[in-house]
Amino acid sequence: MKIAIINGPNLGTLGKRQPQIYGHRTWEEVFADLQQQFPQCELAAFQSNHEGAVIDFIETLTSNGTQGIVINPGAWTHQSYALRDALAAVDMPIIEVHISNIYAREDFRAHSLTAPAVTGQISGLGVEGYELAVAFLCRSVR
Repeated sequence: MKIAIINGPNLGTLGKRQPQIYGHRTWEEVFADLQQQFPQCELAAFQSNHEGAVIDFIETLTSNGTQGIVINPGAWTHQSYALRDALAAVDMPIIEVHISNIYAREDFRAHSLTAPAVTGQISGLGVEGYELAVAFLCRSVR
């Protein structure tokens, strides 16, 4: 099973950016742990601060054998109709992950434009949310 894990803006600074909210682990550490925990799944990681690059990447997934997506859209969750449309156009399970609980933070974060276009959402469980999302996809998509 091939799973793409996509991180949006500012997630390249995990471990450094607001560790009281996002934790102390870097994305490289999180991804290495995921690869070790799920050797039966082929995991590909992509992060960009550029919305168009993420959308371009999503558009390649249906033709490269990817069977599931884990995405942390970051701030685009609340403002990107273009990302929402790109996710809606993909015919595979998609799990949206948020490290912090977006519903317990500023009011604007409580609205997810992307949620209606995904299979499920994990919010507020720290980087463990990625593990839960990958575990779900590895079990449910064959």
